[in-house]
Amino acid sequence: MTNRAFLLIETRVGRAREAVNALKQLEGVESADTVTGPYDVIAVLEGESLAAIGDLVTSKINPIPCISRSVTCICLD
Repeated sequence: MTNRAFLLIETRVGRAREAVNALKQLEGVESADTVTGPYDVIAVLEGESLAAIGDLVTSKINPIPCISRSVTCICLD
């Protein structure tokens, strides 16, 4: 069973498109889009386990320099 999560991302000023381009290069990122509102980017993540999603966020996404903060929302259904 594949697990899914939404990642709500705040970027450094003016760097949302850079974040989207970096995210789209990563395996496990199904989509990434710039949005309006309190967050700059929303990404959809998929992984074989919650641990895989957690590893993707902590080891691959959080180190991206233009990302300042993120919130991970795990899908229940």
